Amino acid sequence: MERRDWTDGHVERWKPVLPGLDPDIEGAVTRMKKLSVHLRRVREQSLVDFDLDRQEFDTLHKLAGRGGKAAPSELAADLDLAPASVTGRLDALERRGFVRRTPSTTDRRRVDVELTAAGRSTWLGAMDVLGHEEYRLLGVLGPDERTLLNDMLRRIMVVAEDPGGAAWD
Repeated sequence: MERRDWTDGHVERWKPVLPGLDPDIEGAVTRMKKLSVHLRRVREQSLVDFDLDRQEFDTLHKLAGRGGKAAPSELAADLDLAPASVTGRLDALERRGFVRRTPSTTDRRRVDVELTAAGRSTWLGAMDVLGHEEYRLLGVLGPDERTLLNDMLRRIMVVAEDPGGAAWD
């Protein structure tokens, strides 16, 4: 018999209360929520371990995603923030030695932000903690199962991201 988790008991408790409850939908949604909370806790603990706050990590993450170099306006767009808000974040990260600002080589009016070795190392350290947990959790699935799960979640997200929404049967 397959091992049971907390959600199995949750679904059993709710089936008599809501007779029309689909146990597979309730189970899947509840597990996705609990998994999301678990991964958020791991991420938050990794930020504590690396002495980063959420804003610092997000800014380093977006900068790393641009190859470690970007204009502040690009970071503002990536973070969906006003440029003044990004300036404050960059000031704090620069004081910590995680980024440096340099004059742009293509536009004298512009400044580029670069990830320093310390910034990259700190960002990677925090990322590794979460990455290891993701691999630990999804490692219970074989490669084909991970592909199938990813494909199924993509199909669900396409519906979730559709502003018109799909009607259910």
